[in-house]
Amino acid sequence: MFRSLFRRFKNGEPLLFGVFIAVAAVAVVLITPPGGTASLATEGWTQTPQGPLGPADRDLLVKVRLAGLWEIPSGQQAQQRAASKRVKEVGMHLMTDHLKLDEEVRALAAKLNVPLPSQPNADQQSWMAQLAAVNAGAEYDLLFARLLRQAHGKVFTVVAAVRAGTRNDLVRPFAQRAVEVVMKHMTLLESTGLVDYSTLPEPPAPSPPPVTAALDTPVRREHA
Repeated sequence: MFRSLFRRFKNGEPLLFGVFIAVAAVAVVLITPPGGTASLATEGWTQTPQGPLGPADRDLLVKVRLAGLWEIPSGQQAQQRAASKRVKEVGMHLMTDHLKLDEEVRALAAKLNVPLPSQPNADQQSWMAQLAAVNAGAEYDLLFARLLRQAHGKVFTVVAAVRAGTRNDLVRPFAQRAVEVVMKHMTLLESTGLVDYSTLPEPPAPSPPPVTAALDTPVRREHA
């Protein structure tokens, strides 16, 4: 068909050449998958057998790994330094849960070729230093509960957003697991009675109503 149209264009039918261009363009669109390899690479996405892997997916794996790198030793430390039996129990839950989650995230990262950190970041090292510097007992309990609760609130927003929007079939169930673990840990830390909620970041302001809401308003018609 394309050759026939082009031959007619050469014979003095230029308008038909526009049809040729239009049909060719449609063909290209039909055979090019949405989010092709070139655009994925440009936007920081890579294609895997389990679906596209984006920057947020990688960030999730990194943040879960980082969480384990400081919560595992902190949970272990609480066994020796906490005064409250409840704080010791919470520390044990944090340590054992993150040991399991750390195995999962390292296995998943290896499968998806995502590099992971091997030590806590600067903020986490600062929190660990604060815990090491306070006296064992009630002072330690208070700082442990507040630092760990604040940290879990921050990572929860990351794992929840990835769970809601990831395109990758391997990341999705892992994000689900991470959401459940972080929710469990926030609840456990709050059960100590030591969390100061006034120091936690406020929830984001509600989004403005969509512009399309204006279309729901009846239109008044003026009669002549």
